[in-house]
Amino acid sequence: MSASPEFRKMLAGYSLTTAEILYRMPDHPAILQSYIWQEYDLFPEFPALKKFLDFWSRTLEGPLFKVSVAHSKLIKPAELRALDGEFRLN
Repeated sequence: MSASPEFRKMLAGYSLTTAEILYRMPDHPAILQSYIWQEYDLFPEFPALKKFLDFWSRTLEGPLFKVSVAHSKLIKPAELRALDGEFRLN
């Protein structure tokens, strides 16, 4: 049994990255369309996102308007705190 490629990426420092890409419609430039992109990427350089945006700019007709990026490390130190009591449920 081996770990999934996604889990290996998380151990290597990758985080789940989501980008909302707003772009102008080629036939109607006054209208903005939204595209959601999600992948494991390295913070803060975001090489996978940059590669995708370069591909978009070279290949697709809809010019980029705005890109909003969010990321979250899925593997991080445990958040533990001491408790003063113990509760038992029967």
